[in-house]
Amino acid sequence: MFDELCPSSLLPFRFGDKWAALIIRCLEDGPRRFSELRVPLHRVTPKVLTQSLRGLERGGLVSRTVHADRKLGVEYALTPLGRSMLEPLYSACAWAAEHWDELLDAREQHTTP
Repeated sequence: MFDELCPSSLLPFRFGDKWAALIIRCLEDGPRRFSELRVPLHRVTPKVLTQSLRGLERGGLVSRTVHADRKLGVEYALTPLGRSMLEPLYSACAWAAEHWDELLDAREQHTTP
C-alpha cells in the first residue's frame, strides 16, 4: 500500500474531495450542464465545483463537451470509467445508511466537550 507503485496512487479522486462522489451521482442519469449541476449541488461554490469537475475529468471519470450552440454551452457526462464508479458508490451509501446512527453518535461524542 505504501509502495510507490501501489495502484491506490492512481485513484482518480481523493477521498477528501467531498463533492466528487456527489458529482458522479448527479451525472448517473446522463449529461448535465454546469448550471444544472448547481441545482442539486447548491452548497458547493462555483469555484470548488469547477475544481472538482476538472479533477474528475483529469482522472478520466468525467468528459467535458463544448457545444457550438451557446445555448447548450458545456456539458459534463460520465465516461465508461466514471460509470464503473457507481457500484462502489452505491455500496458506500448503503454502508453509511446501515451505520447511520453509529456515525451520528460518534460525531456527537467527538464534538461534545
